[in-house]
Order: sequence, then C-alpha cells, then structure tokens
Amino acid sequence: MRHARLTVADLRALKGRRKFSMLYVETEDEARAAAEAGIDMLSIVETFWTPAMRAAAGDCFVQVGLLYGHHVTAEDYLRAAHRHLRTGGDSFYCAGSFDTIARLTDEGIPVIGHAGLVPSRATWTGGFKAVGKTAETALALFDDIRRFEEAGAIGVELEVVPDRVASEIARRSPLILLGMGAGPHADAQYLFAEDVLGCTRGHKPRHARGYADFASEYARLQQMRVAAFAAFRDEVQVGAYPAPQHVVAMADEEYERLLAALT
Repeated sequence: MRHARLTVADLRALKGRRKFSMLYVETEDEARAAAEAGIDMLSIVETFWTPAMRAAAGDCFVQVGLLYGHHVTAEDYLRAAHRHLRTGGDSFYCAGSFDTIARLTDEGIPVIGHAGLVPSRATWTGGFKAVGKTAETALALFDDIRRFEEAGAIGVELEVVPDRVASEIARRSPLILLGMGAGPHADAQYLFAEDVLGCTRGHKPRHARGYADFASEYARLQQMRVAAFAAFRDEVQVGAYPAPQHVVAMADEEYERLLAALT
C-alpha cells in the first residue's frame, strides 16, 4: 500500500537539512492528533501497537518499541520485529545487545538503538542523570555510537547528554539522532505526549515542556466524576432512581394474566 510517510531513505537524505518532531504516544487519540498536527515520527511500544494504531498514526513514521526483558534472545527480537513489521511498523527500538541489533539489521530490519541515559541500564552510568558530562564518559558515549554504526542501526535515541556532545556526535555520525534532552543539534526532538499535553504530575525532566494543561482539566473532570457518582448513590438510596422512564413497561392486562397464572 502506498503512503506519504517518511522512509528510512528519506530520514537519511534529510539528516542535517531539516529537524524532525517526534512523540511517544500510547493511545489512538494521541496518535490521530499527532498525525493531524503533522508530527513527523511517533514512538509506540509494542504493547499498544495494533492495526488500529497504525491507522490512527496516519502518515507518521512509527518506531515500534520492542520491550527489553520481554524479549531476551536475538530470535525473540527477530520474531517480534517481523510480526510488527507486518502491522506497518517503520523501524524498531531495541535496547538489546549490539549482536542482537546486528542480527536484526542483517535481515534488513531498521533498528534504533539507545545511548546516553538508558533507563534499563542506568545503574551502570550512575542512575537517572545526565551521561557524558566529562571527557571520559563522553568518549565512552562516542564508542557506543560507533558500535551502533557497526551493528547497522539506522539511528539512536540520544537521551540526556550535553548539547555540545550531541553536536559533535551529529557532525561525526551518519546515525539519525533522536534527541531527548540532548539539545538542539539532534536530528529529531523527541518528547512524551503526556509531557507535551501537561499530564505529568510530580517530577518533570529538565527537557520536558508542556504545551497544554491536561492535568487541571483531568482534575476538573475527576471532580465531576465524583459528584456524578455521589448523585447516583443518593438517588438510589432515596428511591429516585430508577424513575418510571428507566423501567420496562408491561400492559395492565398482561400483568393481570401473569398474576392469575401465578396463583
């Protein structure tokens, strides 16, 4: 089926020539809104990846997230990628080993790796904090980028690294850099829809930016929800619900016949 969404070849050709917008979404409404708004790329984990989500995503290039830990062997990842490719996935996030990534790319599957702050491996880099703030740790990050290139990945999620480091990676690597907290030099700016919509409560990452205030609206709706439930409870207790319009009527003559038959 022909479509107008970006391809891997397009992303490579446009690297350094234009910036891409990217969102992590979890619902069909979010995917549909992103497509209507002209967002370039979406990240959708396989838990939520369905034919309906593909349809909702429209012309957005979709990275399907293969769940680390749910898949273990390269064969696990390979089978999952082929399954989601049939549903219309354009590329696949993989936090597995470089060997696993190479196994996928050998089959022609477009793979996105993850460098910098990788949540599943954060203990190795000191927890949930920036990576690459010293020359030594930045050089280790460059080594990871080189290994992703050698494994055949088309790009990497570059998360919470200094903008200067991201700039140097962008200049030296052909990988498509999906930046989350990596400054303005990444090829794509990647945020979570819940942050963009202002849904996030509590701690917000430094790089998160809200463009709406869904949290206040959800709070207002929750108050309305509680009030509606309480009103229902009260009407049940005093017998106001169900009212005559809520019940099924029975003709008097049929009711009389029923009573006669029951005696």
